[in-house]
Amino acid sequence: GQADTQARKVEICTRAYKLLTEQAGFPPEDIVFDPNIFAIATGIDEHNNYGVDFIEAARQITATLPHVHISGGVSNLSFSFRGNEPVREAMHAVFLYHAIQAGMDMGIVNAGQLAVYESIDPDLREACEDVVNNRQPKGGGTATERMLELAERFKGTAGKEAQERDLAWRDWPVDQRISHALVNGITEFIDADTDEARLAAERPLHVIEGPLMAGMNVVGDLFGAGKMFLPQVVKSARVMKQAVAGLLPHMEAEKLANAANGVDTGERQTAGKILMATVKGDVHDIGKNIVGVVLACNNYEIIDLGVMVPAAKILQTAREQQVDIIGLSGLITPSLDEMAHMAAEMEREGFDIPLLIGGATTSRVHTAVKIHPRYIRGQTVYVTDASRAVGVVSALLSNETKGGYVDNVRAEYKKVADAHARSEADKQRLPLVKARANAHRIDWSAYAPPKPSFLGVKVFEGWDLADLARYID
Repeated sequence: GQADTQARKVEICTRAYKLLTEQAGFPPEDIVFDPNIFAIATGIDEHNNYGVDFIEAARQITATLPHVHISGGVSNLSFSFRGNEPVREAMHAVFLYHAIQAGMDMGIVNAGQLAVYESIDPDLREACEDVVNNRQPKGGGTATERMLELAERFKGTAGKEAQERDLAWRDWPVDQRISHALVNGITEFIDADTDEARLAAERPLHVIEGPLMAGMNVVGDLFGAGKMFLPQVVKSARVMKQAVAGLLPHMEAEKLANAANGVDTGERQTAGKILMATVKGDVHDIGKNIVGVVLACNNYEIIDLGVMVPAAKILQTAREQQVDIIGLSGLITPSLDEMAHMAAEMEREGFDIPLLIGGATTSRVHTAVKIHPRYIRGQTVYVTDASRAVGVVSALLSNETKGGYVDNVRAEYKKVADAHARSEADKQRLPLVKARANAHRIDWSAYAPPKPSFLGVKVFEGWDLADLARYID
């Protein structure tokens, strides 16, 4: 039968892992396990723990089987509520919130139908927590019964009650409305709300630096906490883009009025010019492209050099285009050395603009210890993900915030580097001479490499299926 318990899921994945890595020589980092997500809240008691079984199996698998990835068909979870999209979206968001923390790193899900965890109705979110975690509701009864009661209330989105509930946020103060629209990717009212905020602000720019940036910071916090997902961050960025586009004509009119009055503010139409590239030796660019989209939606001009870009080309383009920031991305481990080399080259050639570091293999510790010390003229900043990029870039390019932000980053990196140095000092290492003396000695003179029986492709026809049967799972 199917693996429907935590123990059975772990047992099967462990057996497959050993067969793949120990007998087939398969790289463990290329293994993707799908431990099966089954429907919960079906009314059948045996199904109640399916959500917990998957989450805990994912936690155990990632802890005991190094480097593997966990996937799953998320829509299976809410199959018993098919036709009730509000409930299904909420169940998926709550499940992913817990599963991602347990080790799930990919899944099959409609990215356009994911609710933001924090924005789910509190009653519905609590009910989803109950069914996903198989826990007893506070008000008594079973989690499934409670979910069925709420399902009737949330069924469909066209009813009067649902519409009133969905639009209740329209009565909030304008700053909160803008933040809500950004977090939930709502474009319908952003033009009117942005204009209202502009009329209340001293300058159009203050709307960008105030409520819009505050809303994007909320997005960053939720994404960092696992309560928002990447497609939602991109939707938030598009709302930001629409809001900024509505403010640009007013900012341009202000600029023309200042020019007519002989006032030069020195401001540009764009928020800044950023050069982005995946470093030499690395062809991965998905994360870089997402960061580029998010920054472009926030009125930054992006110059993307693509992948496998040598340091010399990056620096040459940076000078020719007079960029404000350079952003480097990389996924593989050798990219870390290339980033450190890039920082040293920026120092050697007299650059002083900020250098942003991002990518799967990068980290705050590596940036503080290996990259930051090589670029003293400027500031190197590690950026965790796309949702944080806007806040970092905004702080670095603002005359009001740059000094304090840079001081804080330098102080933080000093603490990180000092802590790393202390941890390294505690390690006992052999002197180089002794380490070399311990090297394994191989007598190559007595070694005869095996000679293959044939070269090229050999086709076997008419193979006895009885011999093959033992290899078929």
